[in-house]
Amino acid sequence: MTARVRVKICGITNPDDAHAAIDAGADALGFNLWPGSKRHIALDEHAEWIAALPPFATRVAVLVNAPLDEARRVAEHPAIDLVQFHGDESADYLAEFSKLGRPFIQAIRLADTTQSVREDSPPTRALLIDAAVPGAYGGTGRTIDFALARAFVARHRKSSVILAGGLTPENVRAAIDDVQPFAVDVAGGVESAPGRKDSAKLRAFVAAVRS
Repeated sequence: MTARVRVKICGITNPDDAHAAIDAGADALGFNLWPGSKRHIALDEHAEWIAALPPFATRVAVLVNAPLDEARRVAEHPAIDLVQFHGDESADYLAEFSKLGRPFIQAIRLADTTQSVREDSPPTRALLIDAAVPGAYGGTGRTIDFALARAFVARHRKSSVILAGGLTPENVRAAIDDVQPFAVDVAGGVESAPGRKDSAKLRAFVAAVRS
């Protein structure tokens, strides 16, 4: 039996889009707390409705090079289930954060075939791979190199690898068949405008994943 591929809808900025994503069948929702993102939100301003979302959708806070104390605060926030580090966080930073005992996702921007993490003692088993765009920290819409992604997944069989980078309702099924990820992550591919989700695209994306 083929394992069920999970779906994360990232760049959620408002409750209507959050509920539309959940209704479409999303397993997780991403909230970008990095001020440099066009999908940025301030957690404390939106915490009330995020906390009130149905409990079966995992709420992920996306951080980029946040101070360690801030990362700890977000991880322990009652509206957040886990954090995703999508910047240039060092191995020491991640090791220190892991002492908190909270789950997290480590994002890796794939640029070549040599990138990997230590399988003997990784800081987390949840790894997200994204297209490498100089000066950017995800959310670019650039399609990931599927050959690089496939090779990364093959090297990290013990990890739960999340595939991101330019996924759409039209290409996600082929991407899954090619790369064999644990989960897929999409932001711009299901939007009508940056930070505004399109309910029809959300449904089409999840349907394609489940097909």
